[in-house]
Amino acid sequence: MDASIVREIQTIGRCRARRVRLGGVRPFFHPSIEEITVEAILHALADPVRVALYAEIVASARPRSCSSLLGISEKAVPKSTLSQHFKVLREAGLIHSERSGVEMQNSSRCAEIERRFPGLLPAILAAHAAQQKTASRPAHAGRRKPAARST
Repeated sequence: MDASIVREIQTIGRCRARRVRLGGVRPFFHPSIEEITVEAILHALADPVRVALYAEIVASARPRSCSSLLGISEKAVPKSTLSQHFKVLREAGLIHSERSGVEMQNSSRCAEIERRFPGLLPAILAAHAAQQKTASRPAHAGRRKPAARST
């Protein structure tokens, strides 16, 4: 047998063995606390859907599944888009994702990040909450009608 064919067969065998060991699923990338940057955090939380997702996860006392956060926005967010949002949050170091059967459980890494960047996340989340409060009020609330002119 040709040596190149033998090498190809061995490579295929190693790939299959690796896939079996990992259960056929690639592990998630979670940056270490030292690898987390302010720029990555600000980029991840610049999207309104992502900051809303993160605020919900932080407010929850337990890990949240991806499917429990499907109704996060007024508009329906497709599952593929939601997966991308979770990936950005995970790769920025904001959440930790773990598979539990067919569900994906997401928990906040807020305490770790607070030790590295004190006050950063509470300030961002407070600003998000204030923005949500003003956005939920009707545009005409608190305004007076202009006085009728007499001619």
